[in-house]
Amino acid sequence: MPPLVQTYLLPNATAVKFAIKTTVAMMIALYLALWFDLDRPYWALISAAFLQIRPMSGMVIEKGLCQISGTLIGALVGIAIMALFAQARVPALITLTGWIMLCTYVASLWRNNYTYGCLMAAVTAMLIVVISNGSTPGGIFDIAVARLSELGLGAICATLVSSLLWPSHVGQHLATQADNVINQAFEHAALRLEASDDIPAMQKALRGSLGPLTMLESDSQAARFEGPEGPGRVRATHVLTRSTLRFLANLQAMHQLMHDHADKLAPRTLEISRQVAQGFRDAEHVKGVPKARQELQNLRHLVHESDEAEIAPLDRRIRLGLRESIGHAMVMLDAREAIAAPGTYKLRSASLAWHRDHLAAGINAIRSGLVFGALATFWILTAWNSAMVAMLLGTLFSSFFASQDNPVAITMMFYKGMLAAIPSAFLFGHVLLSQADGFPMLAMLFGTPLFLGLMGATNPATLGYCLSFAIFNILLTMPGNGMDFSFDSFANRAISVVIGLSCVVMGFRLLPGLGTSLRRRRLINAISKDIQQLRRRSIRDAETRFSGHMADRMLQLARHDDMLPQDQRYLFILGLTGLDLGTATLRLRDRLDNAPHPLVRRAHRQLLRALANGFEEAANGRQPRGIREAGRRLEEAIIAHGDIPADHRVLLEGLIERLELALERLGRIMAERPHLKANPTPAPAS
Repeated sequence: MPPLVQTYLLPNATAVKFAIKTTVAMMIALYLALWFDLDRPYWALISAAFLQIRPMSGMVIEKGLCQISGTLIGALVGIAIMALFAQARVPALITLTGWIMLCTYVASLWRNNYTYGCLMAAVTAMLIVVISNGSTPGGIFDIAVARLSELGLGAICATLVSSLLWPSHVGQHLATQADNVINQAFEHAALRLEASDDIPAMQKALRGSLGPLTMLESDSQAARFEGPEGPGRVRATHVLTRSTLRFLANLQAMHQLMHDHADKLAPRTLEISRQVAQGFRDAEHVKGVPKARQELQNLRHLVHESDEAEIAPLDRRIRLGLRESIGHAMVMLDAREAIAAPGTYKLRSASLAWHRDHLAAGINAIRSGLVFGALATFWILTAWNSAMVAMLLGTLFSSFFASQDNPVAITMMFYKGMLAAIPSAFLFGHVLLSQADGFPMLAMLFGTPLFLGLMGATNPATLGYCLSFAIFNILLTMPGNGMDFSFDSFANRAISVVIGLSCVVMGFRLLPGLGTSLRRRRLINAISKDIQQLRRRSIRDAETRFSGHMADRMLQLARHDDMLPQDQRYLFILGLTGLDLGTATLRLRDRLDNAPHPLVRRAHRQLLRALANGFEEAANGRQPRGIREAGRRLEEAIIAHGDIPADHRVLLEGLIERLELALERLGRIMAERPHLKANPTPAPAS
């Protein structure tokens, strides 16, 4: 059954509750806006609708604060532009275009609700400049106050309804996402430890873990607005992110050893690995964290009891890796428990950095400026009052869609929803509403298409169609105390929304952003740069930046793999190799940064430089050079001047050998697939 048909024939309770909550919030906002006789009550409706898209109480509060802050900043900027160019419309619009580009640029670099605040700053400034054309200074200030009042009223209504009517909390959402992260990571672990060749299954599990993980990091900040336990949930989320990435990096290393050197491993080691893989599957399917922790405890005892006095170095490395993986998994369970019940565990962790692509943000800013500039030129040349609606849509959606994975497809979904809203708005918002008497009848008639549109807004497959259907019903009707029900006014609004959204579609068609190949190369080069930076920052700062960047980049590389043929999906291997190398670099620094002898420290720095250069060479399809020599120099320095036990030296030697093998394997893969290289032209060795 198609998702759109299923949404209305077999609606679920969540969709119905969401539609009721959002419709109630919008009707309350509309009633108060009409009672206060605000200029444009429909802005209060749109404000309440956008805030209820994710109706968790903390999320609504955070988004409301970002919306009000962005509106206030945009109002001040709009007033400043009009103060400078009150009698010069063209310079005012040029300055406004620059402000819209700046807001879009910053929104493309930021995350979640901060992005929404940037968009509101752009839209509010645009409304003030365009509506204030020819107004007195006092009139400009009144327009700014009116925009703040309308949007603030919608935010307050949405916050109250979200908190009082079927309240949901960010904490519950974070716990659910944490379960998804851990379950998919354990499934990925089982496939890795079985030395499976099923790359699509491993990639699916990896993406299934990284997707909720990036959502966790983005959404966790809203938990601060849900009482004193919120900061504990935020810290636990950071711990879960770090532990999950270490877990995945360790699995990548062991999978390579078991897959490429299975003939050199003892049968007992392979059997233990299979038992641990099954244990991870059992831990994934049990109900509750305590039972999962007990499963992992049993695995830990199994691996410890299997230790033998004399085993080959490779077998020893595998068993050590199994213990480390189980240890990371235990920390992941502790973090999940701290997310669900922050008082259970007191975890500490600094916030993570995020991957930011300034080139992509710059392209988004240019596109927004071109769309607004085209619509502003159209407005000046035609002197058509309804063109302001087109300018509003161009400003809002050209920035709003820019940060999405497939903006062209999403824009087309909104376009289809807009076309469906035109006959609906004409029937409910003009033909029937013109006969209504009193607010109850207005709410019943006008709320019907809104409720129907919001019913499908909880399903990602229908969100674009249904949300746009509701929003465009509002924009085409524009409810207020002095509504104009004439057909020509409705036709003007319908034409303006078609023009505005058509310009957005053309903007994304003509300037779609970074291509897949260029974005992929930039991601790979960014990983190389971060690995280079690992040896130049403090360990804590380096880990914070690297962990946050890698979670986002690996998810994007996995998505790029989906665009390639089945036999060419190796980008996530590149990301995991970079993650493994970065984690190993941090481990080496933790052990050797404070070595007492300067020769040991110098050899250690040379090894880190060789590893970083080796990853860059391997990513470009060349075999890494100098790693073995740098490792030998470090080993000789440690033997001559260090006080490291012999067992630790053996492990260190094994780690360096494993990293060299991993980079050599990556270099062979990238050499066989030149279209995947980070830089197709050979670069000089560092």
